[in-house]
Amino acid sequence: MGNTVSCCVSPSGSPKLPRQADRLEDYQINTDLSDDTGPYLQHISDRELPDDFNHSLESNPSDHARASTIFLSKSQTDVRDKRKSNHINHVSPGPLSKKYSSCSTIFIDDSTVSQPNLKSTIKCVTLAIYYHIKNRDSDRSLDIFDEKKHPLSREQVPDDYSRTDPEHKLIYRFVRTLFSAAQLTAECAIVTLVYLERLLTYAELDICPCNWKRIVLGAILLASKVWDDQAVWNVDYCQILKDITVEDMNEMERHFLELLQFNINVPASVYAKYYFDLRSLADDNNLSFPLEPLSNERAQKLEAISRLCEDKYKDLSRAAMRRSFSADNLVGIRKSNAVLS
Repeated sequence: MGNTVSCCVSPSGSPKLPRQADRLEDYQINTDLSDDTGPYLQHISDRELPDDFNHSLESNPSDHARASTIFLSKSQTDVRDKRKSNHINHVSPGPLSKKYSSCSTIFIDDSTVSQPNLKSTIKCVTLAIYYHIKNRDSDRSLDIFDEKKHPLSREQVPDDYSRTDPEHKLIYRFVRTLFSAAQLTAECAIVTLVYLERLLTYAELDICPCNWKRIVLGAILLASKVWDDQAVWNVDYCQILKDITVEDMNEMERHFLELLQFNINVPASVYAKYYFDLRSLADDNNLSFPLEPLSNERAQKLEAISRLCEDKYKDLSRAAMRRSFSADNLVGIRKSNAVLS
């Protein structure tokens, strides 16, 4: 805690954040001794950060639910260009592949916030990574994530590896292989995307062709340990990626955590925002989540869940009314007659 504003952000916390460190130097707590009151501790209101600094922190989508996700904003450029091109060239949208409910049949989606569909979620997450790479601002990177200096396989990395953007299918196969081998859940994929965007924001990096595999691997490694009760060990990933060493995995994980300033918390509101933004990304790119007709068995389950929630809210409302009428034993509730004029 000491004499800094926060125990999580300090000038020596991360060597990759010089801007925040320089601006935090002016907010030290004065510990000069006083004759009357002893050590002087500044009030918390006197130690508040400037408005522009707070605004920069609140604009980080991986920490605050109100901030827009980076991947969705990067994808909008391609979506608008595609729609404009189709309109100018009079391109037909093609046959409708999305199913719609009717009076006789109701189609429901089996993907929810608490239990997303694994395959569809991985497709959306890898598509978000694809747009990050394609519409990146620059090629800022670190040596620890450079695949040329830290290869994931013994195959020779081509010389033009840093100039060729990977296709969405390649990113999907890489992530799908890791999730299938490690038996990770769809929720872990969403948390992976949260950590990835947090890393890019905190460390001021860009995910590009030369580092995307190691950055994604580091985010998956961290998300699996934070989210899953039975986390996959680093040595297990070495069995999936045969040519990588445990020492390399440990070093990458350590650097990843330092660049995140050890902030691995994902609020529920942030998680929900990323889930629904991934759904929006799927709609914009014609990636449909699987729809199935509502069966009698599924309808009975939904009805039972609805009835259970309804009974729960009724009990809560009754408890709230009992607490509000705490003086019932002293003074009875008087009901006055209505006066009609």
